[in-house]
Amino acid sequence: MDGSKIECNRLVYSGRVSGTSQADSLKKKGGSGIRDIGFDEILREAVQKEQAIKFSKHAQTRMRQRNIWLSQDEINRIGQAIEKAREKGVRDSLVLMGNLAFIVNVPTKTVVTAVDGENIKENIFTNIDGAVVL
Repeated sequence: MDGSKIECNRLVYSGRVSGTSQADSLKKKGGSGIRDIGFDEILREAVQKEQAIKFSKHAQTRMRQRNIWLSQDEINRIGQAIEKAREKGVRDSLVLMGNLAFIVNVPTKTVVTAVDGENIKENIFTNIDGAVVL
């Protein structure tokens, strides 16, 4: 698979896949600019990406419009809320965190939209089957 792209759980890698360790792969960097990527590295990155919270394009737009910025700690708290909702069988959850609200698709760990304190008071949240209050 010289120089071709490999898709693994929506991750695309260019390079060659080998059975060597990451350390061996880094040593083998050649002048061609293509490096060998070990299977363990691909798997680790795929698992990390699968566990990560995603923000839909709509959520990103709403967060920019409403000047909502999240710290890594807040993102981790949302992740914990998603896990709690998943354990209870919730598919679409409202996550309330302080004066912020997020609608999250639990199976895909995707934040669908975000609402700040100003807009939360007059809002009606529909198409949810659970809520987590942090």
